[in-house]
Amino acid sequence: MNLLLLHPEQRSADGCARVTGRQLRHLHDVHGAQAGDHLKVGMRDGPMGEGRIETLTCDEATLSLTLNDAPPRPLPVTLVLALPRPKMLRRIIQSVVSMGVKRLVLVNSWRVEKSYWQTPWLQPEALNDQITLGLEQARDTVWPDVVQRNRFKPFVQDELAAMTAGSRRLIAHPGSTGACPQGLTTPLSLCIGPEGGFIPYEVALICEQGFEAVHLGTRILRTETLVPAVLGRLFEIADE
Repeated sequence: MNLLLLHPEQRSADGCARVTGRQLRHLHDVHGAQAGDHLKVGMRDGPMGEGRIETLTCDEATLSLTLNDAPPRPLPVTLVLALPRPKMLRRIIQSVVSMGVKRLVLVNSWRVEKSYWQTPWLQPEALNDQITLGLEQARDTVWPDVVQRNRFKPFVQDELAAMTAGSRRLIAHPGSTGACPQGLTTPLSLCIGPEGGFIPYEVALICEQGFEAVHLGTRILRTETLVPAVLGRLFEIADE
């Protein structure tokens, strides 16, 4: 936990924050925190800064706050991602959130098994947990928008063009003739298919909405490997 991410309801009338549950256990078990220690903290969708532990017990910690810093710049990207296998979903959510993605659309595809949509990891509480971990990892406070669309054709035909208006549109697809660009700074919409890629019909339907098919090389990568690789190439995240 590189940042203690606080929610507005944790802040009391005196301006201090109350910390319990998982965050409190982390202070005890990982930080070995003590009263008087200073921590990196941030308020959800707000500024970041420092918190000083005023009191610390087994049940609660109280922090005084100094929040004067802006969160890091988000990536200017809308990421449309075919729903990954449930055991990969948590890691991918954390990864894209920590990289600065603020709009993630999870979509269906012919190669996405129907059972994937029944996973408990898509429930709001489970998603919120993974988003929190991603923000804490990256020292960010801006909550992303995660959208679920389990009907591919209606989404692509009725929503995709409007959702990605004003951005460059790319679909990462093995075997494409165009190479993936690098070092972008302007808004981008990126579609990534399931392992094995979108089927040709799906690629054609997406390209009808103004998307350009590009490749990242000859290797076929797992989704959890491809997503950070392509985002890092597109935006040179290390230089942010």
